[in-house]
Amino acid sequence: MPHVLGYERERVFGFCLVEYEDPRFVERLNEAWYELATSSGLIDENREFLLMLPRGTWTAEEDRRRRTMHAWQRVRLLERWDIMGAGAATFLGIRAGHPGFAMLALDNSVWLLADTYEAGAAVYAVRDPAGSPGVLRELKRQVERPARKNEDREFRRDVGVWLESG
Repeated sequence: MPHVLGYERERVFGFCLVEYEDPRFVERLNEAWYELATSSGLIDENREFLLMLPRGTWTAEEDRRRRTMHAWQRVRLLERWDIMGAGAATFLGIRAGHPGFAMLALDNSVWLLADTYEAGAAVYAVRDPAGSPGVLRELKRQVERPARKNEDREFRRDVGVWLESG
C-alpha cells in the first residue's frame, strides 16, 4: 500500500520516545525499535518486512530536496543490525540517532514509524493502516487533486492502482 500520513490516533498501539539526554541514547532507541518491531508483528518468521526507500540513488538530503515519494522494498533483518545508528546516518534518517523512516509488515497489518522530535527520537506502531479512513481519504486526495510541477507522477499512478485494487 502507498504510504501517506492520515491515520487516526486510536490506531497507534505502541510508542517509545528516547530522550537525547540518555547516555545510551542510540542503544536504547535500537532496543525500543526491536521490541516494537517484534511485538507488533512487523517482522515475520523469516525476519522480513517492507522498508520505504527512495526511488532514486541520491543522498537523503537530495531526496528531501526533490520531495520524491518512496517505494516499499522487501528486506530481511540481519543478525547484526544498527537501525538507529548506522542506518539513521544513511537513508533511514539524517544522522545517527535522528531517524525518519517507515516500515510495513508484509501483510499490511502494521506500520512502524520513527521520527525525530525536539526532546528525542521515537518509534511507534500503527495498526491496520490500509483500513484507516484517514489514510484512504489522503490517498484519494493525492490522486484527485491537479498534478503539480515536479511531482512524482509514478507515486500518483501507484496510488491510483492500489485504490482500484481494494
